[in-house]
Amino acid sequence: MWERLERRAIRRRRIVRPDTGGRPRSDLPEGTDLLPQIRHIVVLMMENHSYDNYLGMLAGRGEGLPPGPDGTPDAVNYTPNGRGYPAHHMARTTQVKNNPSQNWRSSHIQFAGGRNDGFAAAIAEALPGADPAVAMGYWTEDDLPFYYGLARTFPLADRWFSSCLGPTFPNRRFLISGTAHGLMDDLPWDIVDYPEAGTIFDVLTGHGIDWVNYHNVRHNPLLRRVLGGRGLTAIRRLAQAGRWLPGMADRAVGNKSFTADLYPLGLAACIRHLRRTERFFADADAGRLPAVSIVDPDFEKYSEENPQDISRGESFAAEVINRVMAGPAWPHTLLIWLYDEHGGYYDHVPPPEAVPPDDVPAHNYVLDLPRWLRTLLSPVFGGGFARLKAIDDGPRDYARYGFRVPAVIVSPYARPDYVCSQTLDHTSVLKLIEEKWNLPPLTRRDAAADSPLDMVDFDAAPAFAEPPKLPEPALRWGSWSQPRQRWGRRPRRRRAVAVNR
Repeated sequence: MWERLERRAIRRRRIVRPDTGGRPRSDLPEGTDLLPQIRHIVVLMMENHSYDNYLGMLAGRGEGLPPGPDGTPDAVNYTPNGRGYPAHHMARTTQVKNNPSQNWRSSHIQFAGGRNDGFAAAIAEALPGADPAVAMGYWTEDDLPFYYGLARTFPLADRWFSSCLGPTFPNRRFLISGTAHGLMDDLPWDIVDYPEAGTIFDVLTGHGIDWVNYHNVRHNPLLRRVLGGRGLTAIRRLAQAGRWLPGMADRAVGNKSFTADLYPLGLAACIRHLRRTERFFADADAGRLPAVSIVDPDFEKYSEENPQDISRGESFAAEVINRVMAGPAWPHTLLIWLYDEHGGYYDHVPPPEAVPPDDVPAHNYVLDLPRWLRTLLSPVFGGGFARLKAIDDGPRDYARYGFRVPAVIVSPYARPDYVCSQTLDHTSVLKLIEEKWNLPPLTRRDAAADSPLDMVDFDAAPAFAEPPKLPEPALRWGSWSQPRQRWGRRPRRRRAVAVNR
């Protein structure tokens, strides 16, 4: 019943396939499995860190922070008053609340016309009184032992860019639809639309390919399922009507805390495709993973967004990756570990130009109201219009990638001791899915994207048929969070003994 309802909801959206190119094999029908070696694609997307911020000190592997004469990074950014802020090692793994900034305007200031020297200046403008040095900080292997071991063992992409110079929501939209569809911020009342070509989830459902978004949403789970897409849209439109409705805005936030719902998902899709994180661990342990999994962290506790302790996020990612490697489905799994965007942290590689995904300009629903209406609403919004402009001011297109983010492919077929320097972005995940199931692209962006298949080798015997032993994370999953017994049976491989910090 729920499948029929979901398909009916997809038909009601009147999805139109753009003329962006054909499927990989025109002689075979859509949905044909072209990569039978891989049965499970797992996407683990964490939050808000640049390549240099996390892996810039990974010696001898990938393009990290350029060293000065003494071997330490010599990058410096300046604020408008001329004060310089050099790249430096962070003193602790906890982050500064609300610093740095990765909003649309800040990201374009940081880009600085290709110089990538505006990271300190962006803080000076967006966060008056905040410390501009924070954006220039980085962590090392001592702080992130699991991540460094992961990047040293499996193939590393040192040219994986986020999909646009902006924050979380537009970039995660690129991951699932190949476009931000005009979104340029993380405001919940702006998420009321749907792309013309739909999402990759619509395509997978249409071809009977199972997918699940594993998540940690705690806000109003029953309300989300009862209201479905139309109710969710109504809530968001009410929230859009005024920021003076904090309860309504909070409810909208509670209903967008997982990746699939960056477009209204709908009741049937929620019931069929949303599962809690503990279910992911159980499915991985039992070899029951779906064809495509999106694994979301808890965005409030261990996504690695500031002000969280990054060690907690590392422990979650380590648990996800270790459980996949220990599970029965490992011989046929490809997992991608990556980040949605840079979080405002420095990276020295300028993002290149990108193919615009469609003809939808970047916009803000409130800022784009007619001037007479904004004047009429000014007494209600107060300084709200100025604050929105400070967040979303800048170019109104998606003709450039965002900053580099860490990305590693984890699979038995992964190429050992390999660094991929192809230009990749989040639509490369779409390209991988399209190349596996012979699907046409959703937008011009994923049509032009390279897939990460250069990082695997299907012609040779799997190099990682026996999962490698990776370093322990700084914190052990379960030592600070939920009791371990809630997360399913223990995997077959040896359990890591971690050091708590």
